[in-house]
Amino acid sequence: RLEFHYTPKHASWLNMVEIEIGVLRSQCLDRRIESHQRLIVEVAAWEHQRNASGARINWMFSTEQARLKLAKAYPKPTAKES
Repeated sequence: RLEFHYTPKHASWLNMVEIEIGVLRSQCLDRRIESHQRLIVEVAAWEHQRNASGARINWMFSTEQARLKLAKAYPKPTAKES
């Protein structure tokens, strides 16, 4: 079964993914890795360390500021969502 989920292309989840990929690249993939198997091991070790440390993204604006900036990407929240 195939389901399509349309998500805004300028939403916060996409920003979080881009940030994490950048961190992965600078902390783990900034050198030559000689084999595919070694790449898998290195990324798994980095992922384990990143999750164990409880790494978080420090957003520089509030939820209200984000809603204003991304108003086109998100519908207005209902009373029970906000």
